[in-house]
Formats: sequence, C-alpha cells, structure tokens
Amino acid sequence: MAKVYENPLITRYASKEMTELFSSDEKFKTWRKLWIALAEAEKELGLKISQEQIEEMKKYCDNINYDVAKKREKETRHDVMSHVYAFGVQCPKAKPIIHLGATSAYVGDNTDIIIMKRAMNIIRKKMINLLNKISKFAIEYKELPTLGFTHFQPAQLTTVGKRATLWMMDLLMDYEDIENVLSGIKMRGVKGTTGTQASFLKLFDGDHEKVKKLDKLVAKKLGFEKTFPVTGQTYSRKLDYKVISILSAIAQSTHKMTNDIRLLQHLKEVEEPFESTQIGSSAMAYKRNPMRSERVASLSRHVIALTMNPAMTTSTQWFERTLDDSANRRISIPEAFLAVDAILEICINITSGLVVYEKVIHQHVMNELPFMATENIIMEAVKKGGDRQELHEKIRVHSMEAAKKVKQEGKENDLLIRIANDETFGLTKEEISSLMDPKLFIGRASQQTVEFVEEYIQPILDDNKELLGIEVDLKV
Repeated sequence: MAKVYENPLITRYASKEMTELFSSDEKFKTWRKLWIALAEAEKELGLKISQEQIEEMKKYCDNINYDVAKKREKETRHDVMSHVYAFGVQCPKAKPIIHLGATSAYVGDNTDIIIMKRAMNIIRKKMINLLNKISKFAIEYKELPTLGFTHFQPAQLTTVGKRATLWMMDLLMDYEDIENVLSGIKMRGVKGTTGTQASFLKLFDGDHEKVKKLDKLVAKKLGFEKTFPVTGQTYSRKLDYKVISILSAIAQSTHKMTNDIRLLQHLKEVEEPFESTQIGSSAMAYKRNPMRSERVASLSRHVIALTMNPAMTTSTQWFERTLDDSANRRISIPEAFLAVDAILEICINITSGLVVYEKVIHQHVMNELPFMATENIIMEAVKKGGDRQELHEKIRVHSMEAAKKVKQEGKENDLLIRIANDETFGLTKEEISSLMDPKLFIGRASQQTVEFVEEYIQPILDDNKELLGIEVDLKV
C-alpha cells in the first residue's frame, strides 16, 4: 500500500482514459508537439529552419528524457526551460530553434486548452451514453403510472418514464453547453511574452502579416480553427471558468437525478443495481443502500464547490499575467474533469440496471388515488342530477375521515367505500371503480415522453452512433 497520499479520484473513481489525459507524460508530449508545430510554421513562413531539424524533433516527440529534465529543473527552478534543454540534448541539430520566439505560456497555456478540449470530448461521449441509457428506461416505462411528488408530498400522477425525461432535460441543457464550448473553443496561439507578438515581429523583420499567419498556422496544426484575438501573457482565465461551470452544471443535474433515485429507493419503488455479493451495511446485513447514487452526490458537491476557483482566479489576475493562478489551476481543472468523468461513469452504471418495483408503485398509487379521483367522481355524480356544491362538501368531509383512518389508525383508505355508501352521489361501487384506472390520471405523460425522446434525444444518438456502447464496471 502507498505510504503517501493518493488522490482517490485517480485510485477509485475516474476512468483510465481521463487519468491518462491529465498525466504529466501527456502534458510534456503535448509541449513537444507545440514546439514542433511552431518550428514547422516558422519554416513555412520563411525562417531558416531545416526539415532535418524538424524530423529530429519528431523522432523524440514521445520519447522524453525525463531524467535530464528533472535534473535541469532542480538547477533552474523552471519547468519549461528544463524541458527545452532536455529536448535539445536529444535533438542537437534542432537545439537552436526549439521554442524560438516563444514564452513559457506558449506551451503551458496552449497545452491546457488542448487537454481541456480533449477532456470535454470524453465528457461529451459519456453524456451521450448516459442520455441513451435514460432514454431507453424512459420509453420502457413511459406508461407506468406513479405518484408525482411536489414538496415530496403526493401530487397528481405522472409516469416512471416521464419522470426520467426530467433528468434528461437537465442533461440535454448541459449537452448543449458542451457543444457550444467545443464549437467555439480557441487556442491561445502564438502571442509572445505580454501578448504583443513583439519577439515574432522581430523574427520576421517587421512583417505583420507573417506574424498573423504564424498564429493561425500553428493553431491549425493542432486542430483549432481560431485563436484568442488578444491575450496578455496568458489567455483569459474566463475560459477556465466557462469550462468548469459546464462541469458544475453536469454535477448539478446528476446530483438531482441521483437524489431522486435515493428517495425512490427509500420508497422501495425504484432501486439502483445491487450485486449478489454486495454488502449494504457492516452492521445491518439486510440493508441495500443506494451507495452509487450517494457517491454521485458526494462527488457532485466537490465539483460544484470547485467552480469558485476559476471565478476567483479570473477576477484576481493582474494586468498581462500573474502567477498566483498556476498552483490553483493545476489542482482545480484536472479534479473537475476527473470528478465529472467518474460521476458520468457511475450514472451510466446506475441507469444500465435500474430495478422498478411495479407492484409497490401501484400500491402507492392506489393508496392516494381515491383523493385524486374525487373531482371525476363529482363530475359523474353531477351528470346523474347531483348538486355540485353539496357533493363537494360531502367529499370534503369523507376525505378528512378517510385521511384520519390512514394517518391516525393505520388503516386502508376507505374513501371510495364511503362515497359508494352515500346515496347523495347515486353511484355504484362498479361505477366508482371504473373511474379509478390510474392511466386516466397521467395526462399526456406517455406522449410527452415519446415526443421528447424522438425530437430531442434520438437525433443526438443517431448523429453519434459510433460513440455508443459504453458499459461501466465500477472499480469499487
């Protein structure tokens, strides 16, 4: 076992692909890709850089001499220059042109944006898979009546499937935000020490057009259409806030969804997966705790709280840059992505195996339905010549007595029997019973479910078929 602290996001929760993406190895490999792209672009725009130098750099792009870089950083206390030096040791011919005209933020900031974009694409993929799982659940149970709850008090009926569309509606809004940020994300680009591009203007003998082309050319080589039009030494930290705000929004949506599942599990209506060998409690062997949903809630709160970091960092930047953002961003950005990655994986796992107890749901519906059916009963009795005002008062009195039986005496709801025995209503037990089909009280819940999935969710799934098929087996 490790004798130093290990981040549980890595050891317990997040996926291999996300943890590897935020690894130091991936960061330093991306630095080298940026140095290669810069050299290629500078060569194409006329600087004296040979193809031999570029090929030498490409040869060692993924083969980093970390021992050299580590030793050098201990001497210089500068991570970027240590890696420039280490790259130069491996590439003696290219050494003079590595990092030519650039500042540390060229590799640091551009790498952060590249990694965030790739990470957001992983999140997007898992969001699509989660929407797929929930949509199937929603369609399967689109017609199953269930008690709606307002204030967690029984309200008009909905369906199990319709309730699931509420979860998807939140997630759909988050998905649209992901699409928006991915379509508009920009690289910092090639901007120089304070964002003025002065060093590159010098390299190109005052040719402004070449400097502008260099910025766009490097971005294109790294898969970006645009760069920030202006920056200081660093790109605007508002991008970090925008990105983590989306992650926070996803955490809010999944927290709400899993809270509902936890409450439904308490009611014994819907239950998250529970393996045959799983232990719910160390003391109470019979327990089946909703631990997956609780884990989502726990991680979600962490992500929501992390949103404060980029907000404060953005607001406290000085002029063209200040370094008090660095340590904070090294922690808050990766942790937000790792946590949301874990959250989505857990949610995919949960929604792949939700258990619905239809008989319990029906029992709960029938316990409350007599109260909800009273308006229909009044209307039917009026058709037979009854006085609505008199009937309304009778219903009120009978309802209070029936509620007393349920709440104070623990007996079954006898409201319908009371009404059937009351000659004022003129209705037989059979006539009253015909008004008690739960499906008469679900409105357009079933139709809304189908319409929502077909119009809003299915197009996303159809457009991203190649991303579907994720199945998650949790680490713990």
